[in-house]
Amino acid sequence: MEADYIIVGAGSAGCAMAYRLSEAGHSVLVLEHGGTDAGPFIQMPGALSYPMNMRRYDWGYQSEPEPHLGGRRLACPRGKVIGGSSSINGMAYVRGHAHDYDHWRDSGAEGWGYADVLPYFKRQECWHDGGHGGDASWRGTDGPLHVTRGPMKNPLTRAFIEAGGQAGYPITKDYNGEQQEGFGPFDMTVHKGQRWSAANAYLKPALARENCDLLRCYVQRVVIEEGRAVGVEAQVKGRTEVIRARAEVILAASSINSPKLLMLSGIGPAAHLSDHGITVQADRPGVGANLQDHLEVYVQMAASQPVSLYKYWNLFGKAWVGAQWLFTRSGPGASNQFESCGFIRSEAGVDYPDIQFHFLPIAVRYDGKAAAEGHGFQAHVGPMRSKSRGSITLRSSDPGDDPVIRFNYMSEKSDWQEFRKCIRLTREIIAQAAFKPYLSHEIQPGADVQSDDEIDDFIREHAESAYHPCGTCKMGSKDDPMAVVDSHARVIGVEGLRVADSSIFPRITNGNLNAPSIMVGEKASDHILGRAPLPPENAQPWVNPDWQVAQR
Repeated sequence: MEADYIIVGAGSAGCAMAYRLSEAGHSVLVLEHGGTDAGPFIQMPGALSYPMNMRRYDWGYQSEPEPHLGGRRLACPRGKVIGGSSSINGMAYVRGHAHDYDHWRDSGAEGWGYADVLPYFKRQECWHDGGHGGDASWRGTDGPLHVTRGPMKNPLTRAFIEAGGQAGYPITKDYNGEQQEGFGPFDMTVHKGQRWSAANAYLKPALARENCDLLRCYVQRVVIEEGRAVGVEAQVKGRTEVIRARAEVILAASSINSPKLLMLSGIGPAAHLSDHGITVQADRPGVGANLQDHLEVYVQMAASQPVSLYKYWNLFGKAWVGAQWLFTRSGPGASNQFESCGFIRSEAGVDYPDIQFHFLPIAVRYDGKAAAEGHGFQAHVGPMRSKSRGSITLRSSDPGDDPVIRFNYMSEKSDWQEFRKCIRLTREIIAQAAFKPYLSHEIQPGADVQSDDEIDDFIREHAESAYHPCGTCKMGSKDDPMAVVDSHARVIGVEGLRVADSSIFPRITNGNLNAPSIMVGEKASDHILGRAPLPPENAQPWVNPDWQVAQR
């Protein structure tokens, strides 16, 4: 069992690399612990709350008790299925802001500024504007990844955009184009009513080629001989086998599992590895450090008339939605229902958005439990650039043990200030005239929660992860002691080994992470193939001209 390239993990970046490396004529073997993505729970966009709560499709990770959130353990779902987390996520498609990538470049990830990554975002996309307008010149039209917009038939969805405008924020026709800041329609990875995961977009076409294969197995460590990665050790059908790579081993196993695999292979903080009896191959203190995520709360409102999706929240309604989707790939099941969104700045002096809204025309939790109040709606809101940092460490030297996940959420004073602002700004938007016909009262936090202390108590009890972990194998310059990979995604200190997934983000991007994770797979493929990167595109993003003096 060997191939030119071994890719560990059939997730967002791994599928993209399997497609590009096999397209170039190389033999590729993708190793994935999870199984098939067949069936309506994954393929039907409206069923998104199911797969992320099913052990069959999810690694089922939890954080350690979070000291600043009352000792709660937070769920940290990661896809254990072909397509990885792109098969269990909410399908929101957000590139991030141009300045995010300029920050990557300026912090040592040379060649990863916005001008450098924009051509790869275009290469991955096949964008459909859905009649809502948009920035065609900023978007890709013939990539494998279909990106669409919902029909926005629900009046609440439209009211959210209108309310943003009434509150004095810009309206943007395409937050993935020139202007992120403002309120507008939300992009999703859905095609013809079906979830368009990285498996559907990239892996299945790659597997149709003779030079690309998928093997179900549990990878335990990278095999390193004389300072070079030569393959991986994996459990295959109950046997331990070594699968060899003629050219390179590429880890794309997630920001949780990629650092875990590096550490099990002897690459990481030397003292921590020695504590677990692991022979040190490369002392890289940054492995598992720099863990970041987005935290959010739902501001939930009860509706004064039956306009929300709650009307389908019963056995008959769900059966009708399911049947309509199965036979026609249409109806409410054909959308993730996140059809409008907003990106705003929290205060004057912030040069680009640091708050994101996901709007949902039903009051419901991520685990699929509806609010007891019946008809309602909610805005998910949270700060984008928390200064808090966590870590991934080994529980033991046993590859079968889950890693220790410490996000260290809300450990900075600024996190609390930003979150209070998020909640107060959300309330102000929902108080606008656009919602007057539909608004009854606030369910959560509740109208009596007003003081800083009351809001802090609500956050401590109710904040949840937006499921955007990243940063644990930071990309940077070779002389940065905390960098794990260089700007070509090569692990510093080991030959023939790369990491290419969300773990290499130096800093978390604005919004959801699926689009940038796929972009990392696309761009890393060119580095792996030794090709010149796509020519940079110096498109200038819109920045509010009054950002220094005005919040909106």
